[in-house]
Amino acid sequence: MEKVTVALIIEGFGADALASIDSILNSSDANLMVLINGKQENIEIPSNPRIEVIEVKQKLGWGNAINHLLSEITTKFVVIMDPSTTFKGDAITPAVKKTNEGFVAVGWRGGLVNVEDEWRTVEDKEDGEVDVLFSYFMLVDREFAAKVGANPSAKYYRNADLEFSLAIREAGGKLYQLDLPLEQGRHHGYHDVDPAYREKHSKENYNRILRRFRGKSDILSPRR
Repeated sequence: MEKVTVALIIEGFGADALASIDSILNSSDANLMVLINGKQENIEIPSNPRIEVIEVKQKLGWGNAINHLLSEITTKFVVIMDPSTTFKGDAITPAVKKTNEGFVAVGWRGGLVNVEDEWRTVEDKEDGEVDVLFSYFMLVDREFAAKVGANPSAKYYRNADLEFSLAIREAGGKLYQLDLPLEQGRHHGYHDVDPAYREKHSKENYNRILRRFRGKSDILSPRR
């Protein structure tokens, strides 16, 4: 099987990040690239030949952080994953296997854009081809994803992963949602940020999706 690198963006909450890292090491043979995003305290990543740590003093927004990781990693596949997610088994092998069927990205959670709601919502249809994937766990073909790129304007993750997904589809890539042995704990990126900041940037990201993609039904996956 092709080698895979799991990319993690660490922004505090070190105990959860370390639990996520430990679960990846114990349930896969993947490498890890850990981005310490901005000045932080009390986070000591374990020394392990499978882990590479990069640090940036000036905190990057989500889009720039993803693009930085995609540019630094050299393996064929990259898992973009939130450190609130933990492995409960081998989640990587079935995801990589699905790429053999022509999918550029395979993720754990996602859905279909609700065109009847003017693209304002996403419906979870469970396993199958989808329009968007969430960045709780998203395995991507690195070269394809790097060429598309996450939007540098996306400072915050929420809805930015949807924009990234739709950009992949616009470039001709297919996405698949697959049930995987994963578990999500408290999503600090959502629950533990200033609510006004969260809503402002989530709205900005989604408004950008609507301006860029709404009405382009040809980029969507088959309805089901």
